[in-house]
Amino acid sequence: MKYKQIKWLILITPTITIALWEYVRHEFLLPYISMDMGNYLSPILVFIVTLVFLRHLFSMLERIQEELRMEKTKKAALEEREKLARELHDGIAQSLFLLSVKTKKFIKKNQLEYDPDLQKIEQTLQHVHEDTRQAITNLRYIPNNEALSWTETINQFVSKIKEHHMVDVHSDWSLDENILSPKEKVELFACIKEAVMNVIKHAKTNQIWIHARETNHGWVCQVIDQGIGFTDQRLEANNSYGLDILKNRARDMEWEFTLKRIDNETIMTLKKEQM
Repeated sequence: MKYKQIKWLILITPTITIALWEYVRHEFLLPYISMDMGNYLSPILVFIVTLVFLRHLFSMLERIQEELRMEKTKKAALEEREKLARELHDGIAQSLFLLSVKTKKFIKKNQLEYDPDLQKIEQTLQHVHEDTRQAITNLRYIPNNEALSWTETINQFVSKIKEHHMVDVHSDWSLDENILSPKEKVELFACIKEAVMNVIKHAKTNQIWIHARETNHGWVCQVIDQGIGFTDQRLEANNSYGLDILKNRARDMEWEFTLKRIDNETIMTLKKEQM
């Protein structure tokens, strides 16, 4: 039922009710009900009809008004997100891209390709630029209002990686999210994303495995690939910005972090042992 129809029904229902009552009373009930009794029954009848029918109409009206309010809120939020995304794109993103290009030209012009500090600056600029572009993309879409569990968020991330990067991600997830604190969930998810993106950028492979399980005294999470591993000079020199992020996050959370090369597999492991 439309909004205007509900309003008109609310307005005319008491009038129609009292009109029908007066007609029935005078035509059929006058010999049985006195005028005074009929006058007493009139407001009671209107009250009963209001209680039975108009209350339902009012609830429908309130629901429609709430839906309209929510739609206006969503529209305003989308406009603000679009405005912020445009400002990021026109300002920070373009500045970062220009700075990255100038850095590459400076390195090439001065033949400083093997300077580890400059390489780290270049990697940092690239990483921040990619994060900014991802933030711009996320701002252009209203997030799903349905609350996802943390495990579902992991699965959703795996699906997006498969879709956008054409990489097969094999997930074996048997870690109960209830054993993790809210901060651990945030940090572990961030570490998994960073590890997966490092594989996509540097490992030159299209196969990634993510394993997570509980142990007797805690849990362990691994990101495994069969890429080029430590043959990359930047990893050998320990100048990878992504790895620094992983190590720092693990250290701050008091997790054990290891990165090993075993049988042509690079294995990044995060492990927590309960005291």
